[in-house]
Amino acid sequence: MTPAARVQAAIELLDAIVAGAQGRGAPADRLVADYFRQRRYAGSKDRRAVRDLVYRAIRACGPVPASGRAAMVRLAREDASLLPLFDGSRHGPRPIAAEETVAEPGLAPDWLVDALAASGIAGAEAAALLDRAPLDLRVNTLKAERENLDLPAPGEPLAAPDALRFPAGTSVDQWPAYREGLVEIQDHGSQLACLAVGARPGETVIDLCAGAGGKTLALAAAMGNRGVLVASDTDRGRLSKLDPRAARAGAGMIESVLLDPGRELEALERFRGKADAVLVDAPCSGTGTWRRNPEARWRLDPVHLARFAETQDRLLDLAAQLVRPGGRLIYVTCSLLDAEGADRIARFLADRRDWRGDDVSLPLGRVRGDGTRLTPAHDGTDGFFIARATLAC
Repeated sequence: MTPAARVQAAIELLDAIVAGAQGRGAPADRLVADYFRQRRYAGSKDRRAVRDLVYRAIRACGPVPASGRAAMVRLAREDASLLPLFDGSRHGPRPIAAEETVAEPGLAPDWLVDALAASGIAGAEAAALLDRAPLDLRVNTLKAERENLDLPAPGEPLAAPDALRFPAGTSVDQWPAYREGLVEIQDHGSQLACLAVGARPGETVIDLCAGAGGKTLALAAAMGNRGVLVASDTDRGRLSKLDPRAARAGAGMIESVLLDPGRELEALERFRGKADAVLVDAPCSGTGTWRRNPEARWRLDPVHLARFAETQDRLLDLAAQLVRPGGRLIYVTCSLLDAEGADRIARFLADRRDWRGDDVSLPLGRVRGDGTRLTPAHDGTDGFFIARATLAC
């Protein structure tokens, strides 16, 4: 592909990403993968270059752009080296016209910028949300130790005891240590959230919204493969990815439970009032993950944010019924909005006199309401809100 053809390919991809954001369709990473799956002629350098253009253009736009071309023209306004590539060549984009529509710059749509500012995320804290994230690994202590692990690159030890950091784009999935389950890709903030659970060998622990099981695997390692560990979710597709991951990691203690939306407690009835710890890694807006998913800020609106809050309240209510007296509930969202973090745990505690908030005592983060918040600017992690509460005996 010529440089101009790469720009045109990025424009086509951006059109699909904008349409996906507006119609709640496939996310950007899946659209990029599908695009190149249908274009086998594109070499690895072309794929990397086009992907880089796409994500740079997404980050350059605040509100949803009118089109992929409008987004790319915005990027060209910021990177003059791209302007000559709008040359009208056979596979390139047409020249930029004087009256060309240009996407608006900024962090996000105005209402969302205001909501973040009201939650204490503004200035440098807000700007860091669109930085490119590094690649963090968790050493799987069921098979290895951080201090003795032999990797192709040493990595930077982080505050979490099993965390290592590498530059973005490191091909970890090609390493024997990854294929053999010695390491897992997991953001440092996510690892710290697992530390907040305080899972111990022999306990009964439920990962209520397990998804594909990244946090479940970390809990299995913390428990030394001893005890009862339940990974539950309503998404069959995501949950089905856990079994092969657990087999690779040597985590043989995990029980997967598929939940029926709205009837979750029926599938978990045998654990009612018996769990030592329940992790509620609740569905949320993902404002803390924009470094990895910058187009996510185009998918959110006030109505969807309110629905997330309703779901979060319902999941907290559900989790509370599973915890034994003296047990603990850990609430986590990868959001920096108080509406999904501090406000939710405050409501939970205000409604229940038999529960008390705990200090999660993490090595990073700052107090936010009844919990702790991690941010890219302050902690170098994805954005997380983490809170823990204990049920009175």
